[in-house]
Amino acid sequence: MDGYSQTPLKERLEALRNLIPEAFAEGKIDWEKLKAALGEEVNFSNERYVLNWAGKSDAFRIMQQSSTATLVPCKEESVDFDNTENIFIEGENMEVLKVLQKSYFGKVKMIYIDPPYNTGNDSFIYPDKFSETKEEYQKRVGDKDAEGYMMRDGMFQKNSRENGQYHSNWLNMMMPRLYLAKSLLRDDGVIFVSIDDNEVHNLRLLMNEIFGEENFVAQIIIQNNPRGRQSDSFFATAHEYLLCYAKQIEECVLRGMQLSDEQKAEYKFSDEQGAYRLLGLRQRGVASLRTDRPDMFFPIYVNTNTLEISIEEQNDWECVIPKKSDGREGRWMWGKQKCINDIKFLVAKKIVKRNEYDIFVKDYLLKYDSQERTRKLKSIWDNKELNNQVGTQEVKQLLNGEYMSFPKSSAFIKQICALLLEDDSIILDFFAGSGTTAHAVMQLNKEDGGHRKFI
Repeated sequence: MDGYSQTPLKERLEALRNLIPEAFAEGKIDWEKLKAALGEEVNFSNERYVLNWAGKSDAFRIMQQSSTATLVPCKEESVDFDNTENIFIEGENMEVLKVLQKSYFGKVKMIYIDPPYNTGNDSFIYPDKFSETKEEYQKRVGDKDAEGYMMRDGMFQKNSRENGQYHSNWLNMMMPRLYLAKSLLRDDGVIFVSIDDNEVHNLRLLMNEIFGEENFVAQIIIQNNPRGRQSDSFFATAHEYLLCYAKQIEECVLRGMQLSDEQKAEYKFSDEQGAYRLLGLRQRGVASLRTDRPDMFFPIYVNTNTLEISIEEQNDWECVIPKKSDGREGRWMWGKQKCINDIKFLVAKKIVKRNEYDIFVKDYLLKYDSQERTRKLKSIWDNKELNNQVGTQEVKQLLNGEYMSFPKSSAFIKQICALLLEDDSIILDFFAGSGTTAHAVMQLNKEDGGHRKFI
């Protein structure tokens, strides 16, 4: 709050920001980006803070071209076609994303993708031509193989590091697909993207542009190769990244992980409301000084005989103020009114070492909705089951012969899916690879009785 009343202009700007966050840069409307988002033909200039590259305007135009393609059922290749709610689609993913707009606009809860990392060896450049005839299309993509699958030759082109538009080619491939994917997300939806050092910097900027910098949730480090890649020049790379963005950050809710037995043991006190632990009321860490929040610096009074607490001054009661360990004036974690309202959750204790009293908050194991408290996931995931080798072994056991390079483990995708509160969500993966997302969704449903659906 800045003390000023809301104006019609502010309301309109806020509505526009929610609708088209990519049209804002550094808090202001970027008119060229707004025009581009609305379908205008725009050539972006380089004279301001903006992610720009060769071919960006063309990529916008290709994204906004309508597609006349339709999805053709393959009942002979399906299992329980008439009753299944899961869908596997074979085709160029941007064309398919356009086709999905009509049926799935704003309905997908979570998107996970593992796109090409642009290592210099991957063949991912899509021709992205949707105006051609069926005969031209078939000629370009080549015939299907003996088992009926599209042949990869002709479908993609290799993006070599020697290419003068090496990064631009990757961004031109990613940008329109991410824009189309965003429109499929629910307002409380989230997207997760796996990536490594080759393009993580560009992807972060691209996601800021498409989803809005304010909708950034996390950049998670995944230890996928504990021994490290020994073929690297200077450091043996042992990790990659998982970027997470929300459609609308204020609508986003992610589930935490269950507490370990050791963590549950911290809740060693109990009353009529259940088990609890004591957390210091004094704010710690960043912005913990009186000067940071002067309104959250005030005395709390303690009866030294009964340990009763009062926010109002009482005769002969001990006065307790929030202090840092170095003697500087700190601040409380709660404001004065909240302390008055929730005083039954405050506990006073004498700290013998300091010969003074301090104030603590009861933190219950069971939350107000009777759900057991969870812990937030850390931004580094180093579980052994997330290793690339685990994913490779899984696919080797399931498939004989060729399989996708560096497949993710199903445990990795399950851990992401488990962050969703609902167990009946639609989950989309438009770089399907070896089908690990579908595998993980079905496996998680089997384990917890959920009804998640995958595309």
